Amino acid sequence: MTAKKKSKKKKERKRKVCKIYLFRHGGTKYNEKKIFTGWKDSKLSALGIKHAKTLAKKLKNKRIDVAFRTRLSRSRDTLKEVLKYHPECRAIIQDDRMIERSYGRLQGMSHRKFIEKYGKEKFDIYHRSYDVAPPGGESIKMVEKRVRSFIKDLLRFIKRERVNVAISAHGNSMRPFRRYFEGFSIKKMMKIENPWDDYFEYSVKC
Repeated sequence: MTAKKKSKKKKERKRKVCKIYLFRHGGTKYNEKKIFTGWKDSKLSALGIKHAKTLAKKLKNKRIDVAFRTRLSRSRDTLKEVLKYHPECRAIIQDDRMIERSYGRLQGMSHRKFIEKYGKEKFDIYHRSYDVAPPGGESIKMVEKRVRSFIKDLLRFIKRERVNVAISAHGNSMRPFRRYFEGFSIKKMMKIENPWDDYFEYSVKC
């Protein structure tokens, strides 16, 4: 065996698989009341705290070296429950490229009130359309652009640092994550509902 081949085999042996643990924050008070939340900082509800605790137990035996969250308290407080079991986590990084979709001027309005005023058809368009943004807000297409930017930097970070990461994300920012890692079509991505109390695991060669 040549020295070049030996070196290649040695590098291959040193490679390992790093993990991404992606999850949604627990349910909030606005979620319970069916209010457009977006960038409003709605706190976890009592049930949402239970969601976070359930999630934390499911992740208890995983290794988490670095964790990512957004500025919103529901992302932070869910992650806080998860990290109670992970003293090995050496850094928590805030990155708002994976923050929830902005609903613009609809934020703080109940779904019921919107439907009464504008109709169910318009509600469905703003709520589940890929490329139509609510007034002053973001479409999922716009969210996907910033999430993809985050993913690109995240993968570089994981490969460079060779770490497992936890990501405390949001319902709508998780859609592009899952589309990227699971190969969903736009149509399928828009139909998925992400759980409050479970996680998705992805492997990265590092």
